Amino acid sequence: MTEGNDGIALGVLDGLMGYHMRRASAVFAGDFSRAVADTGMRQVLFGILSIIAANPGINQGNVGRALGIQRANMVALVNDLVDRGLVNRETAADDRRAFALNLTPAGEESVAAVLERIRVHEDALLSDLSATERADLVALLARIEAKEVSA
Repeated sequence: MTEGNDGIALGVLDGLMGYHMRRASAVFAGDFSRAVADTGMRQVLFGILSIIAANPGINQGNVGRALGIQRANMVALVNDLVDRGLVNRETAADDRRAFALNLTPAGEESVAAVLERIRVHEDALLSDLSATERADLVALLARIEAKEVSA
């Protein structure tokens, strides 16, 4: 049985995957926040920008679905990105009720700058893992994500 950082035995927690995933997620989230603190970027905003960068002209609703963001929350988040000058929002040509999203040049620069910091942050946290182990970890986590249970 392993012990926590303070030498206290974890008991049944030691064998629970969810416990270790939550703790690892907290470590990543905290380090991410420190790595990008002076950029004003948050994980959710970077996620939205990344989806838009990979899918120019994507429907706002599709971005929200891809990231699991509620529609009302998505509107506020996109408004924030538009106000910052990182995203252009236009009425979609194929559906006049929807908005198509594209990065502005400032949005493209922001994604590149933040991504550079994220890579440094991830390299530091994953320095004990080989490239193969990192790829395996991402693949295993993706398999778990694919089983997302609807509430």
